[in-house]
Amino acid sequence: MASLTNAKRLVVKIGSALLVDRETGALRKDWLHGLAQDVAWLKGQGVQVVLVSSGSIALGRGVLALPMTDLALEQSQAAASVGQIRLARAYEEAMAPHKITTAQVLMTLEDSRDRRRYLNSRATLEQLISLGALPIVNENDTVATDEIRFGDNDRLAAQIAATIGADMLVLLSDVDGFYSANPADEPTAQRYDIIDVITPEIEAQAGDAGSGLSKGGMKTKLMAAKTATAAGCAMAICHGAALRPLTGLENGANATWFTATLDPQAARKRWIAAMKPNGTLTLDAGAARALFKGNSLLPAGVLAVTGTFGRGEPVAINDPDGHQLGLGLSRYTAQEAQKIKGHHSAEIERILGYPGRAALIHRDDMAL
Repeated sequence: MASLTNAKRLVVKIGSALLVDRETGALRKDWLHGLAQDVAWLKGQGVQVVLVSSGSIALGRGVLALPMTDLALEQSQAAASVGQIRLARAYEEAMAPHKITTAQVLMTLEDSRDRRRYLNSRATLEQLISLGALPIVNENDTVATDEIRFGDNDRLAAQIAATIGADMLVLLSDVDGFYSANPADEPTAQRYDIIDVITPEIEAQAGDAGSGLSKGGMKTKLMAAKTATAAGCAMAICHGAALRPLTGLENGANATWFTATLDPQAARKRWIAAMKPNGTLTLDAGAARALFKGNSLLPAGVLAVTGTFGRGEPVAINDPDGHQLGLGLSRYTAQEAQKIKGHHSAEIERILGYPGRAALIHRDDMAL
């Protein structure tokens, strides 16, 4: 079984039922303070932690006296608007005794589908993590429509894990793992300790979305596992109701672990390498050599820019003789790259009229 303290970067998904009492609509403060202790413990071990939290609609509907039944879209959005403030305050107050700074990050499915938004989200999360803050991510239910929703925070958590290169994801759930069948219906159902490969047989055992023990069912958790493990991130499903759920998982509480065969960086490089380039950057000899030493690509080393590409889109990287060295995701459009090629990074603001990033392609966004 994986140890949480061995993770470099950990994403933890928290469901509404863990945070909010279903009958009263009140925040479960004792549980949240226990989670805060777990987060402080992990950060003390050098683990970078990101939370993906539900709860805004559940908190807001009680304040607005909305029914506990399914809400219309506009009612859900109104509840989320009220609940987000309270949820953010609750996390801030729970983490404050541990001197942990919290940050709220609201996302929709479009933020991961659109490459520019994806890069912006990634840069923001990376910056927050580097500053020691605790990002708390939630779907932006105040503006999200069915067409741009993730639909569940299991898949949102997996996408966040892939976006930031996390090596471990924990889904705190109302069930203690993945079973061969729904144990509520079949007492003989067996829980898997480890799943190395998600086979068609495993998928069949997940049932239909909505038929499992938690919202979305096991099918969405399996979809999350596919996303996470493909990005080099191991994933666990475990019961989250205990006051110190992450400590319990570390101490051997029941769980199902989905293993990843690649590390996050290798998985990301493979993803980039499979892309079709929309343009080409031709480098001078010095810049080409620098890339293979692990450096980012700076504008000063670019001799020529061809093609039409937007920010975040893939481009081929060629040496002076036209041999392709690899692919990368450009931080600038083709037009911007044309203007800054051959110039030092300190000149970017003067040339473009606004401060930009020093690297044209960051080393983490490059596959050689």
